[in-house]
Amino acid sequence: MSGNIQLLSDTLERARSENRAALIAYLPAGFPTVDGGIDAVKAVVAGGADVVEVGLPHSDPVLDGPVIQTADDIALRGGVKIADVMRTVREAHAATGAPVLVMTYWNPIDRYGVERFTAELAEAGGAGCILPDLPVQESALWREHAEKHGLATVFVVAPSSKDERLATITAAGSGFVYAASLMGVTGTRESVGAQAQDLVRRTRATTELPVCVGLGVSNAVQAKEVAAFADGVIVGSAFVQRMLDAPDAAAGLEAVRALAGELARGVRRGGDGAGAA
Repeated sequence: MSGNIQLLSDTLERARSENRAALIAYLPAGFPTVDGGIDAVKAVVAGGADVVEVGLPHSDPVLDGPVIQTADDIALRGGVKIADVMRTVREAHAATGAPVLVMTYWNPIDRYGVERFTAELAEAGGAGCILPDLPVQESALWREHAEKHGLATVFVVAPSSKDERLATITAAGSGFVYAASLMGVTGTRESVGAQAQDLVRRTRATTELPVCVGLGVSNAVQAKEVAAFADGVIVGSAFVQRMLDAPDAAAGLEAVRALAGELARGVRRGGDGAGAA
């Protein structure tokens, strides 16, 4: 069975044709429970998310901040397994029709088996994988199986990436490019926007793939700012924080649905600059 890379591409192209950025939501599988995580994905799509990234919880998520680390810990203590991640993808995609990717560190895939993982992800209706710690030069085996099964391989670029390195990364990727700006932790908002915008500009010079920005966006104003220069706006910690803060599961679902609605309105207010270089 072939995965849904084409659905991902079509969804991003539809957003571009509507002169806006796509809203991409991240939620960890198994948080707060497996069923609760599936319901959360449904809620963010109902609120307006175009694409969903399902996180595969990891015991040492070195690239994630404390909010997602907390959610991962809850999921792992609940006994989440790769089978539960696949179930989350399957049920979320079947219920929403939205493209669903898995975001994961490389070690779990390596241990599980690349052929097994890609075959199961495609069978579940997955659109691809975001692999933040897989070096491009070591990715040939993964890309071979991902392509065979119709899955996107999304690599991450950062402001520190040199132009030559950007070209190498984007040439190997598919689906979209994840532009991660880590400057949001310490920089001012104005300088963060400039850093991310420059990264998008430099990345676009190397590829025709959409460039989507993960920037610590947490509200509609920030979503609008990023939508003015990126093809997609990626939001994760803000959704997870809403669920952590909620008094119960029902309130958590309503909170993430409402946040998705606010962010969706933000990316649609990008004006003529949305998606522009």
